[in-house]
Amino acid sequence: MHTSFTQNPPRIIQGGMGVGVSSWQLARAVSRLGHLGVVSGTAIDTVMIRRLQDGDEGGHVRRAMGAFPIPDVAEHILRQYYIPADQRGDAPYKLLPMFRKSVSLARQQTTMIANFVEVWLAKEGHDGVIGINLLTKVQMPNLASLYGAMLAGVDYVLMGAGIPRDIPAVLDAFAQHRVARLKLDVDGPAGEVSDEIVFDPNLHLESGCVALTRPLFIPIVSASSLATTLARKASGRVDGFVVEGPTAGGHNAPPRGEPHFSDDGEPLYGERDVVDLDKIRDLGLPFWLAGGVGTPEGLEAALAVGASGVQVGTLFAYCDESGFTPDLKARVLAGIATNDVRVRTDPRASPTGYPFKVVHVAGLKQQDDGRTRECDLGYLRTPYRTALGTVGYRCPAEPVEQYIAKGGDIADTIGRRCLCNGLTANIGQAQSREAGEELPLVTSGDDLVSLGVFTQGRMRYSAEDVVNYLCNHVAG
Repeated sequence: MHTSFTQNPPRIIQGGMGVGVSSWQLARAVSRLGHLGVVSGTAIDTVMIRRLQDGDEGGHVRRAMGAFPIPDVAEHILRQYYIPADQRGDAPYKLLPMFRKSVSLARQQTTMIANFVEVWLAKEGHDGVIGINLLTKVQMPNLASLYGAMLAGVDYVLMGAGIPRDIPAVLDAFAQHRVARLKLDVDGPAGEVSDEIVFDPNLHLESGCVALTRPLFIPIVSASSLATTLARKASGRVDGFVVEGPTAGGHNAPPRGEPHFSDDGEPLYGERDVVDLDKIRDLGLPFWLAGGVGTPEGLEAALAVGASGVQVGTLFAYCDESGFTPDLKARVLAGIATNDVRVRTDPRASPTGYPFKVVHVAGLKQQDDGRTRECDLGYLRTPYRTALGTVGYRCPAEPVEQYIAKGGDIADTIGRRCLCNGLTANIGQAQSREAGEELPLVTSGDDLVSLGVFTQGRMRYSAEDVVNYLCNHVAG
């Protein structure tokens, strides 16, 4: 474990918000302020190629690609996807092939370089620390994502939305350029051969040509029992925990026990969902609290119970450096200023089955049940066993007839949103369709109401304002 980490762990972890909200610009700004800036690796390969198709303003992506240790990869991707500014017009974005259990080396390399680019840019020009956030649930791109991030020198890996028990061994293997494997979760009966994802660094780089350092691994947990399991039974070293409550944005863990819902259909959380911090402390590892702690008082309370600090997402999500579009930020901040915004925990929106928080604000048109279903990004597809014993892929947000034809239950499709297309629209990368552009789908934590401190007399603020507010009780 790094000495600086044990002696001086970061007080603030900037949450890893996808798709592209926790951009390299945001992570870099937070890191330069002395805290842990985190980029989101979720769907970052799609984000990268769309930045290229939009002309790569400032040339940042191309500059970082020039540092990638496999030059042919960068050259191939630029030939395939780069379009000079203002030349794409209204044409739809070119798409990457959707991830599967096994993909081509070229598809792996696109994911590698995308994660490399995001981390490299976040680390450029300073000596602060940078983390990457990945979702355990989005299994198939994770090995290529981790290796690409490590090639750029990522300092921390944070993972939630599942049980990332096997990730420590992956990091250990990649630090030595060894083959890594992850068990692939497949719905249905077990196959004749093991279902796993395999990534061999030596198919991409000559062994040892780039020296790698094993990043610190911080799982995101919602229960002390999960933290205990990971601390004792993970495949390698766990370096700490982010302990997340149900008020955090994005995906939440479902309530424990028999589900109960409010009159508005939101899942209700109770005493069983309160994390036993005494048990977390007893593990002897650093931990940070997340969800509803984005205030100076929240930080002070976290420190008082023995935490190293807090992970904060929502406050950073609407600052100047985040990936949300300026128009989306302005509409949400205006809604906060007029007390006309609400965060609803939707038990049906996400294809993953996890509850998902959705922001509702006047004047912001978002994705709803009226969307013509189309699944062309596929990050949340679930592998399943076909009648022939092979592995297929389905998503309850894809066209209903396709989902049913793949053996899916029609009940699983009710109320589902296409998070892949909605979240990319949030950052100005909406796909063009015959019926019009894809609409955004905005998610935030309950801390959204705390943004009122930044909307007094102004309608924008910076990452530095957030850090000052949390650490110094000063908003300006």
